Amino acid sequence: MTAPFLVTGGTGTLGRLVVLRLRDAGYDVRVLSRSSHQGRQGVEFVTGDLGTGEGIEAAVAAAEVVVHCAGTTKGDEEKARHLVRAAARAGTRHLVYISVVGADRIPVVSGIDRAMFGYFRSKLAAEQVIADSGLPWTTLRATQFHDLILMTVEQLAKMPVIPVPAGFRFQPVDTAEVATRLGELALAAPAGLVPDMGGPQVYELTELVRSYLQARGKHRPILPIRVPGRAARAFREGANLTPEHAEGRRTWEDFQAARVETPTERPR
Repeated sequence: MTAPFLVTGGTGTLGRLVVLRLRDAGYDVRVLSRSSHQGRQGVEFVTGDLGTGEGIEAAVAAAEVVVHCAGTTKGDEEKARHLVRAAARAGTRHLVYISVVGADRIPVVSGIDRAMFGYFRSKLAAEQVIADSGLPWTTLRATQFHDLILMTVEQLAKMPVIPVPAGFRFQPVDTAEVATRLGELALAAPAGLVPDMGGPQVYELTELVRSYLQARGKHRPILPIRVPGRAARAFREGANLTPEHAEGRRTWEDFQAARVETPTERPR
């Protein structure tokens, strides 16, 4: 099968939804994954590793558009280099990348900054690799996904006392809505850095934790912690937010109602 679209990270939380959007639009899609998967109608799976570059040229071959959703907390720059190198040789006509709001505004300079916020620097470095590649490109920066916020508060809620960085705010956005936007961008002409995409509301992290605890019927004391460093200060100042681009429609409350099970009342 010759697929005009390649989606990296196409088995992940965001990538699999992008694959569905493109397939539902009538296009054949190729998915790059580090492990083998059974193909299905309209979707071809290929094995490769962006971290080492192994298998990337074969994955990119004949793909007109690459949607780069693969990402981790580190190593995004090197993965982007392997991808653009292969895409340039293959003559890819459009590379679409998902980044994060605040990538250019969160200064990561100290050890504490790198430990907590290195993800932002990694994303910005990958952005620069793509922008400097000579390929036609589009980059969308989105705020944190509901799924990531849920995973974070679930881990915090396991502690008897929950430490929460004081003054941190988030603007969670629905993964499916970001996938729809990426699909639209992939079908459009290369546009460079497009406007940010954020969720409909801004929340204090303590609000998000309390609402989760309430939904699960849990009770935990919350301990605000003031995190030092320039990156933390930028977070407190809202560098990770984009209230002027609150494009998302699904709220944290709607997401949580669908994903978090409310404990049933025990019979007496």
